[in-house]
Amino acid sequence: MLVYPSSIDLSSRTLRHLTEQLIIRQQEIGTRWRRLPVGRQALLVLAHLRCGDTYAQRASGFGIGVATVYRYIREAIEVLAALAPTLAKAMGTAQTKAFVILDGTLLPIDRIAADTPYYSGKHKRHGMNVQVLTDPFGRLLWASPALPGSTHDLTAARSHGIVDALAAAGLKRWADKAYQGAGRHIRVPFRGRRLKRWKRQHNSSHAKIRCVGEQAMATLKGWRLLRKLRRSTNRITDIVKAILVLHHAATRG
Repeated sequence: MLVYPSSIDLSSRTLRHLTEQLIIRQQEIGTRWRRLPVGRQALLVLAHLRCGDTYAQRASGFGIGVATVYRYIREAIEVLAALAPTLAKAMGTAQTKAFVILDGTLLPIDRIAADTPYYSGKHKRHGMNVQVLTDPFGRLLWASPALPGSTHDLTAARSHGIVDALAAAGLKRWADKAYQGAGRHIRVPFRGRRLKRWKRQHNSSHAKIRCVGEQAMATLKGWRLLRKLRRSTNRITDIVKAILVLHHAATRG
């Protein structure tokens, strides 16, 4: 197998943050020796998450076994996922913002046609439904646990407690048509083709605000591992949480 140098479009702040968390982890469990120094382990994990390369590709690039790569990546994801903000904490942060945007996205997975619960009729593919809260500048505030792709956005938001949390926070919040029926506290566009002029104007201004949330989705899927997940659906929630923590580490300050 040929090996060549490459780059990752992430800041050194992200690498330092993950390295610090792994050092804390190794001190807690009393690790004495590993095939890779902690900084190299952090780099391996970031390369996997950002570039979406397979374990075999990472093993070849770092000169270690596939099983070792699997353990290193799984350990780092668990460490990061434990640091992800809860919905309650995200609500506290959101209360300092002018408004928030609620949206859902489908993370594609490799499943066969028989896996009906994971098939999204809207997107015509198998995936996992993740709900996201975004601030007025398109920055990710919170990401929900992943549910099967057949779950409707409004059903997912209710099951995660997002609808009730937003109502209790008293924030201005914007969402798309999928959230109609969530209550008056969530602003959605008008439905229908023959709308009055003022309703069309409302939908236009609503879309301009809501499109900021699409920037957050683009940021999330900038981590190429999320573009096609080839792993157990039970681990996808931790992966999303880990990426959210790395995103916050890169943008804070």
